[in-house]
Amino acid sequence: MQPAVSSSQSFTRTRLTLVFVLGASIALSLLLVAVRVVMTGRLLFLFLAWNLFLALIPFAISTLLGIARGPQRARLLVPAGAAWLLFFPNAPYLITDLFHLDARPGVPLWYDLALILSCAWNGLMLAYASLSDMQQLVTVRLGAGAGWAFATVALLLSSFGIYLGRYLRFNSWDVLTNPLTLFFDIMNRVLHPFSFPGTWGVTLVFGVFLLIGYGTVRLLGRAHEEQAG
Repeated sequence: MQPAVSSSQSFTRTRLTLVFVLGASIALSLLLVAVRVVMTGRLLFLFLAWNLFLALIPFAISTLLGIARGPQRARLLVPAGAAWLLFFPNAPYLITDLFHLDARPGVPLWYDLALILSCAWNGLMLAYASLSDMQQLVTVRLGAGAGWAFATVALLLSSFGIYLGRYLRFNSWDVLTNPLTLFFDIMNRVLHPFSFPGTWGVTLVFGVFLLIGYGTVRLLGRAHEEQAG
């Protein structure tokens, strides 16, 4: 009779597999960026590598919380959770880099499409994997309903963060480096919502899109588990 595998060991094994798959996908994106630089002699899309690095941060934080146990996790939960929420929008933000798709000399349009789509896919998968980790932490403590409420709010807030980053050009670290301007712009839109229809249009449409996508991924995973069982 084989010894039972602990939840910590199971998480670690699953996470190593996920890290390997995501690592291979991210490596492909970086390779496409590098090949484009060689083809064109320009660093135009090098910013996508930076965006992928930012998208990795919330995934790294949720992985750290998943590995931590007992008092260690309890001590990390609040500061790590706050940092996670702050950096989380950077992952789904990558889907908006499709705005940069345009015909340019020196490289086929299909190549740029594949490059940007691969980065957007990686950002989305990093976001969903990270959110699943955090939802599980909430579910264990507060129940399934609270877990899904957390996921919904997190995705809506991330969509608002996408708007702040794409249209107002704020970064996650502006919370520390430019807090007054950030606070003013956010409160101005909260207090005068009808003056900024684009803000809430982006937040709602992207939020619903991300939520449906996340729900689909979770259902696919559950269906696979039930079939295997």
